Amino acid sequence: MNRSFTRRDFLAMSAKGVGAAVVSYGLMGCSSSDDDNNTNQASFMHGVASGDPSHSAVILWTRATPTSEGEVKVSWEVATDAAFTDLVTNGEMTTTADRDYTVKIDAIGLTSGTAYYYRFTSGDTVSEIGMTRTLPEGAVDSVKLAVMSCANFPAGYFNVYELAAQQEELDAVVHLGDYIYEYARGEYASENAAEYDREVLPAGELFSLTDYRTRYGQYRGDASLQKLHAKVPFITVWDDHEVANDTWSDGAENHNEGEGDFEARKAGALQAYFEWLPIRPWREGNHEEIYRSFSFGDLVDLHMMDTRVLARDKPLDYVDYIDPATQAIDSAKFMADVTSTDRTLLGQDQLQWLQQTLLTATGKWQVLGQQVLMGRMLLPAAIATQQLSIAQFAELGAIAQLAARAQANDPTLTASEYSFLIGNQHKLTPEVMALLQMPSIPYNLDAWDGYAYEREVILGTAKSKGSNLVVIAGDTHNAWANELSDAGGDAVGVEFATSSVSSPGLEFYLGIPEDQQSATEAGVAQMVAGLEYTNLRDRGFMVLTFTAEQVRSDWHFVDTIASTEFSENMDKRYSAVTQLGSTKIIPAG
Repeated sequence: MNRSFTRRDFLAMSAKGVGAAVVSYGLMGCSSSDDDNNTNQASFMHGVASGDPSHSAVILWTRATPTSEGEVKVSWEVATDAAFTDLVTNGEMTTTADRDYTVKIDAIGLTSGTAYYYRFTSGDTVSEIGMTRTLPEGAVDSVKLAVMSCANFPAGYFNVYELAAQQEELDAVVHLGDYIYEYARGEYASENAAEYDREVLPAGELFSLTDYRTRYGQYRGDASLQKLHAKVPFITVWDDHEVANDTWSDGAENHNEGEGDFEARKAGALQAYFEWLPIRPWREGNHEEIYRSFSFGDLVDLHMMDTRVLARDKPLDYVDYIDPATQAIDSAKFMADVTSTDRTLLGQDQLQWLQQTLLTATGKWQVLGQQVLMGRMLLPAAIATQQLSIAQFAELGAIAQLAARAQANDPTLTASEYSFLIGNQHKLTPEVMALLQMPSIPYNLDAWDGYAYEREVILGTAKSKGSNLVVIAGDTHNAWANELSDAGGDAVGVEFATSSVSSPGLEFYLGIPEDQQSATEAGVAQMVAGLEYTNLRDRGFMVLTFTAEQVRSDWHFVDTIASTEFSENMDKRYSAVTQLGSTKIIPAG
């Protein structure tokens, strides 16, 4: 019988050791040489990583690639210096094929706000040295977070990770999902994969646990990603492509008939995620699941949310609301469905957790780390349904405005405007006029625009507490800065969204030529209330710097992902700030 993959199922998996971490309890003696001689030797070809820092602990990760089948014994060390003379904790564990030879250590008993070095050993083989740090406590002057998402291996080189690794004084990297993509060779954004020597492994679409493990192994072999992981702790959540495109709680757009049981596919995908990412695993009694909070002293509370896998209802589809004969949208039915109180993105348990957390949190800044855009992104329906491009809509709209002025005998209509109208009025067919008169609707029902009720609950909770709310998002492959308002028009907070590491953005979906990028961005900003900035073409990441007075977002972009020879595109770099107590976004120098 087919049934949902529940939290109890996952906890049962965790109890069996799936994705589990070994807890370090302090310094221990070295193992004997006899033991070492009898242990399968391994290398560390996938690098090292750390994640989920707390005030007194951090997850340490590596993978031991064995020389032969069987158990592998791995030792670890944590020190306050790169020479490992001031050793803080160490230990050893045995890893096997049951966990894909991954190693996860929960290094506890550490000091808050402190930088540490760590490494792993298998026999005579020593891993590279990783750097990590615990979260600060008490009064904190500043917090600096790099934010990124959406890395499609065959689309191009991970130059964005390389550029991020050049940043200094980062407290953490926040990865908002699509860490891997599930597609087969030749599918999404793979046109130049062979030229780049980045064709995916395995060659087919990912369905089994083995498939997902293989794909993670390929991604983690990337030198730029390894460099970033070794330098700074990661705080992660999954999005859809860690399972399949447009995943919801019990299905996905990219899970089709004949592709097996979705629940089994999801179980394998999530197991591989916990094995290969430096995330603290679920355990009975903590009630965190993958949603969880991180406290950076008195300055920032970061609440990581799962808007994708846990409880999301299937996204709405405009096809179900458009009359095929007239192309008209049944607005009343659509609004009733999209605002339904029965419609969920987070699920009741997670929503209640978030409300309670926001109401009791004490940090100056309350930050929601999650996958999809929360800001209202309403576009004219003709654009949102891709019946007209943005450029076409702008051109035809301008002609229609001139026609209306001429019909009203507007005395300010110039001779050149009248001449332009005469030459183009034939374009205003009845069909075009109907398209121009369609209402503005959400362009992306996969985002919070498709789940309006819970968005209002969250914004209402933040408003009632007077929170300095900052929402961060990924998923769209484009950069955005939104001023967030509730349904009543009251300003509540701000949203900063990152571009992608390598996945194409709206220039791919809407066919925006490079020479029209600036005009298109200006047009979108003019159409969308509260939208203060967007970049619709370039690949990059953003850095958020929090102080007691403001949060500053700096968007960084690379000039190419088609070559490992790249530089930061300084012409596209953009910065914005929001002051404490304000919901306005202003450009920063």
